[in-house]
Amino acid sequence: MTVSMAPEFDPLYFLQGGGEVGKVIRDFDWSATSLGPAEGWPVALRTAVSTILNSRFPAAVVWGPDLTTIYNDAFKPILGNKPEAMGRPFSEVWQEAWDEIREIAERAYKGEATFIEDFPLEIERFGYPEQAYFTFCYSPLRDDQGQIAGMLDTVIETTSKVQAEQQARLINAELRHRIKNTLAIVTSIANQTLRNVPLAEGVKEVLLQRLTALANTHDVLAGKGRIDADIGDVIAGALSPHDAAAEQFVIEGPPLRLSEKQALSLALGVNELVTNSIKYGALRQAGGKVHIRWGMFGSSGERRFRFAWVESGGPPVSAPLRKGFGTLLIERVLPSDFGGTAQLAYDPAGLRYEILADARQLDG
Repeated sequence: MTVSMAPEFDPLYFLQGGGEVGKVIRDFDWSATSLGPAEGWPVALRTAVSTILNSRFPAAVVWGPDLTTIYNDAFKPILGNKPEAMGRPFSEVWQEAWDEIREIAERAYKGEATFIEDFPLEIERFGYPEQAYFTFCYSPLRDDQGQIAGMLDTVIETTSKVQAEQQARLINAELRHRIKNTLAIVTSIANQTLRNVPLAEGVKEVLLQRLTALANTHDVLAGKGRIDADIGDVIAGALSPHDAAAEQFVIEGPPLRLSEKQALSLALGVNELVTNSIKYGALRQAGGKVHIRWGMFGSSGERRFRFAWVESGGPPVSAPLRKGFGTLLIERVLPSDFGGTAQLAYDPAGLRYEILADARQLDG
């Protein structure tokens, strides 16, 4: 008669699939810690440990009042060459940064999860202090009776990303400085060159205003380390070189991001519109008004962008006898950069200009 033997039960079954760290946990003398032998750990702790051991995301279980640390393979690079962290208090493992993270850990032990991005910490893991950055979450862990007994630390190091962003900001600041200097030099050259050259009335002023509009828009584009800009900032920058009273403008619209090309062409377009209005339109007299509005409209599948410049309260206007650079810019170049169409109407009650474009042509 054959007697079948049941397979021997492995009390450390939860370490299966745990990689190199799983073997470390199996061989570790847990009786020397407040957790006691791993064979007697509560189900909740075993489950948490099994979960991180079978994960490729850096994680550590911190358990009990002593903050005993159990980590996974993916967590090891974050530790660097620190003394072995397995079974040690989390506060000792990160003693050099504990003053910064203690309060976050205490909140987790009180039941509050915390998520922080690019958190700066000065740590020591290769024999010297270094500035590092981490995106991490401390989440409460409960024992078999439902009481908070520890926390789960899921973390990814973002030092390389943050340093790259910092470097990009430095480069961008230098680029901004150089562009501003270049435009200032060009403006100075133009000013000196045209000083004694007989020109049609206003030509010099128009050129300098266009250069100023470009310079202001480059400030907007580079000022926040981005290659796009908010439409409101672009319009404000384009209006700033002119002497028109602020109360003559009604400006309204939601925050929208414009690409670099769109921002530059819109700045030049607004500069042309305000220059024309000061000479011939609503801004020529104190009672005149200019309404500048933009926004999105239409259903989700057919969203459209609309920008409008509407003048009122000025002298009657009429179409010019010839079209110059400014008209070409706002009728052709500007709508083309928005991937849309433009309409310019010389209404006797006031000039009206409008751009319509597919909303998908905008960055934001």
